Amino acid sequence: MNLKRTMFASGLVILIAASLAACGTSNDSENMSENGNAKQTIKVGSKDFTESLVISEIYADALEENGYIVDRVQNIASSVIPQSIEAGEVDLYPEYTGTSLLTIFDLPLETDPDKVYDLVKKEYEKNGVLTVLDYAQANDSAGIAIKTSVAEKYNIYTISDLQKNADKIRFASQGEFDQREDGLPGLKEVYGSFAFKSSTVYDNSLKYQVLLNDEADATPAYTTEGQLSNKDEFTILDDDKKFWPPYNLMPVIRQDILESNPEIKTIINNINKDLDTDTLIELNAKVDIDGEDYADVAKEYYESIK
Repeated sequence: MNLKRTMFASGLVILIAASLAACGTSNDSENMSENGNAKQTIKVGSKDFTESLVISEIYADALEENGYIVDRVQNIASSVIPQSIEAGEVDLYPEYTGTSLLTIFDLPLETDPDKVYDLVKKEYEKNGVLTVLDYAQANDSAGIAIKTSVAEKYNIYTISDLQKNADKIRFASQGEFDQREDGLPGLKEVYGSFAFKSSTVYDNSLKYQVLLNDEADATPAYTTEGQLSNKDEFTILDDDKKFWPPYNLMPVIRQDILESNPEIKTIINNINKDLDTDTLIELNAKVDIDGEDYADVAKEYYESIK
């Protein structure tokens, strides 16, 4: 009788072990990359402003959904993050094509989005350490915002329109915009002189309130700022002569990470294909205007597109 019990217990142990092994095989398969390697922990970085935080969090959510462990390395200064990914402190982060062209690689100005992307992709891949994934249509470039009521009154929808009607417009500058080559001096070279009715320097953080208070009519802006979600109040002018280069959202990733985990390309590219400028405006508005947490905003957005 004792022998039978011993044999039964031994058989039960073997059966349980086999069942656990089978379960382990199933879980392991979910955590294997396309090339058969175990999925790595991915260090997802961001710069230290709302838009970068939100997009990096969307990337992180997508990777976690696909079985990766994600180490969030966020709020890195814009001037430091290129060195951080080179050094392996970050594996993936959202960058901009224009920033890569002009600031990181100091290349000549180019305004065609595809050409800019091709140029910077080539530069990133030169040393065999980094590469880039598909760029999004979302474009966080410089621009000029105008009160919608003023745009409608004078039929001003492009920067050429603004130049022709400048004598009717009170301009809210931020000082340095009047001096920088990518500000008013550069605009004058491309569009002609801007003889504004008045031009007053305001703090950048106050510019939209200045327009709402009817103290000015137009101001320098970035094309994905959350305040631009209020289209009844603000209109971003079309840079019809393409003075400013494109700043399309573009993921930078380490080549070794992509080689070990090739499905990351599909995961992140599937996010970028849906990101346009209006989407970034809305995401930024939820954080900067409505006061929502950026991680919650990112999660809600990812759930809506997956």
